[in-house]
Amino acid sequence: MINSKFLNDEERARLEGVLRRHREEYGIARRANALLLLDDGKSCEDIATFLYLDDDTIRGWHKQYTSGGFGAVFSFDWKGGTGFLTQAQESELSTYLSTHLPRDTHEVRDHIRRTYGQYFSKSGAIKLMHRLGFEYKRPKGLPAEADEDAQRAFIEAYETLQHNKSDDEVIYFADAVHPEYQSKPSHGWFRKGDKVALKRTSGRKRVNIHGALNLETFDCPFVESLTVNGESTIHLLEKLEARNPGKHIHVILDNAPYHHARMVRDWLKRKKNRINLIFMPPYAPHLNPIERLWGVMHKYVTHNRFYASANQFAEAILNFLKNTVPKHWRDFRDTVTDNFRIISHQNFRVLG
Repeated sequence: MINSKFLNDEERARLEGVLRRHREEYGIARRANALLLLDDGKSCEDIATFLYLDDDTIRGWHKQYTSGGFGAVFSFDWKGGTGFLTQAQESELSTYLSTHLPRDTHEVRDHIRRTYGQYFSKSGAIKLMHRLGFEYKRPKGLPAEADEDAQRAFIEAYETLQHNKSDDEVIYFADAVHPEYQSKPSHGWFRKGDKVALKRTSGRKRVNIHGALNLETFDCPFVESLTVNGESTIHLLEKLEARNPGKHIHVILDNAPYHHARMVRDWLKRKKNRINLIFMPPYAPHLNPIERLWGVMHKYVTHNRFYASANQFAEAILNFLKNTVPKHWRDFRDTVTDNFRIISHQNFRVLG
């Protein structure tokens, strides 16, 4: 006969948490359920009937829990053995992991083996990490410097421009991109067991694109040039004027040296100039929506794609800008937006 109420409040809460987490395996949730029913005073025979098990299995789970603690709920008698940790050890491990930031489960398993003398399989270590509140992800790349005040001022000025511009004004975002002729393997969904590979290219040629984007119409004029410089900047601005006759054109762009070139400044001094350059704050590429368009371009053109020649690669890039963008711009609007935010190092744990 098993005495009821063998769980304290904290242990009950943790077991109930296992039942609420849908990602737990069925066997683990069933074991937690049985322990909670035992604690409620149900007999091993009754629980076994409800769960379609034998009562000795229920008694075995109870024995494992009373000898091994909470970690025993996740320990199954698989071939090779599976370790488990006490609640105090899990808490200590969680602190260690938060401090040392292991890069893979091998480091986690090695630390557990050296520190606690327990062996965890790879899958067991992954489940343990999830249970402790960890997830496998990459750190977010941040600019080396982030001036919050400058970002805030830019966003406020942009919103004012948007709300007050007249029908004869348009806004473009401009930037340069340099996709490299190189196969880029990327994650995707493949049938399990298929050995998937991507041919590598031997060249390192680049396609130099100086482009602009109107978020209202998704008009995307661009210049392909051997080098992105002051001349390509002027050529792009001339295209904007030609596509927007009689309109005043605001062009938002970064502080690249070629955007500040003397020849560009001289060109803007023309009497009939209709271009107004607006420069973004330094180290703030997230405030330029065309950067997001370049990301979409790579997804469509370069990721998991092989091109037999650099010319074919360049044609694919140009086809995306000439045809795919105007044809599918409604599909891109949720990704390529001016939904700006202020990036602050204070909102992240910055790795040094």
